[in-house]
Amino acid sequence: MGRLGRLLLTSFVIFSLSGCASAPPIFSDAFSTATDPITEITVAAAADLQFAFNEIAALFEEETGVRVNLVFGSTGLLTQQIENGAPYDLIAAANIAYIEQLTAQSLVLPDSIQLYAQGRIVLAVNRSTGIHAASLTDLLKPEIRHVAIANPEHAPYGMAAMQALQAVGVWEQLQPKLVYGENVRQALQYVQAGDAEAGVIALSVANVPEIEWTLIDGSLHAPLNQALAVVASSDQLELAARFAAYINGEKGRPIMQRYGFILPDEEPLTAKDLQS
Repeated sequence: MGRLGRLLLTSFVIFSLSGCASAPPIFSDAFSTATDPITEITVAAAADLQFAFNEIAALFEEETGVRVNLVFGSTGLLTQQIENGAPYDLIAAANIAYIEQLTAQSLVLPDSIQLYAQGRIVLAVNRSTGIHAASLTDLLKPEIRHVAIANPEHAPYGMAAMQALQAVGVWEQLQPKLVYGENVRQALQYVQAGDAEAGVIALSVANVPEIEWTLIDGSLHAPLNQALAVVASSDQLELAARFAAYINGEKGRPIMQRYGFILPDEEPLTAKDLQS
């Protein structure tokens, strides 16, 4: 199967596995002329990056003319896709452990690995419910019947949510209330739609009109150290590395910080700054 067929198959599988994975039309005009093909890369990106990476990719495309196809999903599922031969050029993971897993299999270029952010989690509540929750123990309130988190089996933000709930001693009590999203964007959507009154989600996707949120103490969970790497099988190694540098460069970093990520060597913005 050629690259076109493998990309289409990969996009179909990821869309099937993840209700909120974004697989934009990759080949709508890729063959608009026979002599001037559009240069493009395909990036496997953790679901918490959807808002930030859409902005960064748009700037990169405007400046370089290189199309960036973003495929969003849980890091665990994207990692499995790469292990099964998915033709991505770059992976931006929500936890460096998955990059290390791919490195051990020689599936990413070791010299390309770099930290680009540390993520944070928040307690989110649907505004329309009239319910207020300022701490994780508030999730035990009877009026909160459903609590959405990403699936901790393959989503780093779900794992962080589980660790935080365990740290405050409410994990076991919340079992009947928990609703699992395939990734953190789907968990957000459950809260947005009112299918869950509350959730523990990524700060980077929490600033939406339907949600009010409270930042969760980062000491309650293992650090969400997010790393990226160029996929070893890519046929666009140089462009993939160029986009990676752009994310960590002077254009990408301010966007990442605006969405609440803690950047390498920088102090995090406060909750007040992010909500203003």
